[in-house]
Amino acid sequence: MTDHPDVPAVRTFWQGLGLPGLFDVHVHFLPPNIQAAVWRQFDTAGPKIGRPWPIRYRGSHEERVAQLRALGVRRFSALPYAHKPGVAAYLNAWAAGFAAEVPDCLRSATFYPEPGVGEEVDRLVGDGIEVFKLHAQVGEFLLDDPLLEPAWDRLEEAGTPIVVHVGSGPIGNEFTGPDHLRRLLGRHPRLRIIVAHLGAPEYAEFLALAEEYDRTLLDTTMVFTDFFEDEGPYPDELLPRLAALDEKVLLGSDFPTIPYPYAHQLEVLERLHDRCGSLDEEWLRKVCWHNAAGIFGFPGEDLGP
Repeated sequence: MTDHPDVPAVRTFWQGLGLPGLFDVHVHFLPPNIQAAVWRQFDTAGPKIGRPWPIRYRGSHEERVAQLRALGVRRFSALPYAHKPGVAAYLNAWAAGFAAEVPDCLRSATFYPEPGVGEEVDRLVGDGIEVFKLHAQVGEFLLDDPLLEPAWDRLEEAGTPIVVHVGSGPIGNEFTGPDHLRRLLGRHPRLRIIVAHLGAPEYAEFLALAEEYDRTLLDTTMVFTDFFEDEGPYPDELLPRLAALDEKVLLGSDFPTIPYPYAHQLEVLERLHDRCGSLDEEWLRKVCWHNAAGIFGFPGEDLGP
């Protein structure tokens, strides 16, 4: 995959910053049957997608792992997410096998508001899960659902990060927006929440939560790209506050389900310096490597080319 046309621009980016590669906290690998169903939703601009969304990196798991390694993405997630009751255990078992075969991948898991979720999350934490993913829009649940309370108790104690899609993009519903995350953090302020997509499009509200709660973070997934900016640009007046968050912003891409080259996400982050001077190379180095490496660690061995 080193001869893939998208590789040179990505490697030039991180090498120019003096980084060992990229640490992407928002990458998806799913069981083939689930992956096919998800991609069908994107291919048909399903009701929770709402617009044409061509998938650039549509290959086998093996091909996509090779693509990430060729790009220089040294660590990445799998981020399964349960869309209904009864599927989390299946997704988690598959993701465990995937991570065992792909050491560059964070051990990823999901859960859903259903009976027994507290015991399951406790088991997963004990098994060494490094990151969880919840998708409130797709799963149609509130983060402060009472069924989730024992899971939140355990995760607050453990400090395991949870990537949460709770913003109202691309299509909002009654389960999106900042209100139920705000209520959750009011009861569990030490949860390590990573708000996906910087909370798009409710950027100001989720930025405020990251400012208020020490362990609430944001990922950059798809934000600032032409694809997102066309729908609603990130407000310039928020950029100094984003810069001030410093170590609380993490690189995310949504690979493989993106409609543009991977390098575009990096290029638009680099161009932020023209809009806000404090979003400089040091900020980029933290976002693209050091912040996530500080949270998840990095084993140091040579995991790929």
